[in-house]
Amino acid sequence: MRFMLMHRVQEDDPASWEPNAELIERMNAFVEKLTADGVMLGAEGVQQQGAVVRRRGAAIKSIDGPFAEAKEVVGGFLLINAKDLAEATAVAEEYITCFAGVEEMSVEVRRVAEFEDIEPYLTK
Repeated sequence: MRFMLMHRVQEDDPASWEPNAELIERMNAFVEKLTADGVMLGAEGVQQQGAVVRRRGAAIKSIDGPFAEAKEVVGGFLLINAKDLAEATAVAEEYITCFAGVEEMSVEVRRVAEFEDIEPYLTK
């Protein structure tokens, strides 16, 4: 099963957006370990700037970041293979330790919907 691990950080915390050499070293070692274990499918950090496109009824509105409406924003993600949610959560618990200098953050673990999951809803 594939899982997406999204790390969320405080948008106004500079340590969340300015990685130091130690963080980069820890993250590289972690990614190398996951790759060697056959778990890693992809990983990326994201930039602080961005936009949110929201739909309410027929109205569509775009809002540029920084995102005043949210305290926590996505700072990056991993896409991994895991046998179940428990295994993916264990990876997330190790992943969050890479961010030793970040004061407050979370990692959301979500199973990726596969074709088999949506196939029953397709019209034939």
